[in-house]
Amino acid sequence: MNISIGIAGAGLSGAVIANELAKNGYQVHVFDPREHIGGNCFSYRDEPSGIMVHKYGPHIFHTNNKLVWDYVNNLIELKPYINRVKAHTNNEIFSLPINLHTINQFFKKQLSPSAAKKFIEQQSDSSIDIAISFEEQAMKFIGRPLYEAFFKEYTLKQWGRSPSDLPASILQRLPVRFNYDDNYFNHQYQGMPKDGYTPLIEKLLNHKNIAVHLGSNITRKDVLNYDHVFFSGKIDEYFEYQYGMLSYRTLDFIPIRDKGDYQGAAVINYCDNSERFTRISEHKHFSPWESHDDTICFKEYSREADSTDIPYYPVRLVNDSDILKNYISLAEKEDGITFVGRLGTYRYLDMDVTIEEALNTANHFISNANAKMPSFIYNPS
Repeated sequence: MNISIGIAGAGLSGAVIANELAKNGYQVHVFDPREHIGGNCFSYRDEPSGIMVHKYGPHIFHTNNKLVWDYVNNLIELKPYINRVKAHTNNEIFSLPINLHTINQFFKKQLSPSAAKKFIEQQSDSSIDIAISFEEQAMKFIGRPLYEAFFKEYTLKQWGRSPSDLPASILQRLPVRFNYDDNYFNHQYQGMPKDGYTPLIEKLLNHKNIAVHLGSNITRKDVLNYDHVFFSGKIDEYFEYQYGMLSYRTLDFIPIRDKGDYQGAAVINYCDNSERFTRISEHKHFSPWESHDDTICFKEYSREADSTDIPYYPVRLVNDSDILKNYISLAEKEDGITFVGRLGTYRYLDMDVTIEEALNTANHFISNANAKMPSFIYNPS
């Protein structure tokens, strides 16, 4: 088959689509502006310590989708891993997500599950019918004391905006438990890759029909060089920011090297404003099946991304909606290109959803080879 496919981005979206198309005989060219594959889930061995490091911050694989779970396990080995996050606030360390231990410790009580539920209901603001903002959702959900201790300042640092200006949906993803379960996620399947995420991307891209081009990208003028392009880069950058930049947050990481165990946990969130950073991640704890004498941690600082920064997650404020609609309108007039992934569709996507959507996008293309491919399989609006 002499059909040429261009893919912008060698992260999960691009690699999964590339692999599916290559297996079906398409000639695929994958481009990435970075000098490595893997996108933001790129991992590597730290040379001094031998520790597996997630270069762009921790990525824990979690899903309820057995098809996606099996798909990944057929490519690499996922080891059992439970994400247990700790929180630093008011000079104390608590468990997250908020659970019975957190509630009893914070309020200096010994409540049973039913008593704790009733107590939190009394703390909550019952006057809020439908929460619009993050702050309203927190007040309705857990009440002012827990909101101010664990979420208010942390949200300001992470998003650079008041919780009253952020949508309620951000907080709706976080559970509150009235038992002692401190598993951060509710998903049935959870794990970490035994040898990091890079081997996953390497296996996906290791096909005779795939050529990888690092340090370069596909621009709008390059689309005509291919029978079809899948674009997982920033949609606003593709259109040269003609309607302005969409809002993204980026992260800066400051390393800490030490001997032994630095903090005793993989992640500690710094929820109050005693520190400017949002959290410290100690990467040896993401591979508990390994043993290392030394340790490496990273302080994580969040800030607004400019056009030269690596975008980590979209903010999706009200004014972004208007800009995004303009870019969607432009994209739908384009021929020969489909926008995919977190940046291409300007949506926050976990890894399992990214993989599922990439598989579905590739299957749609293969199954409808004689039909015009839409600009979006998953609408970003």
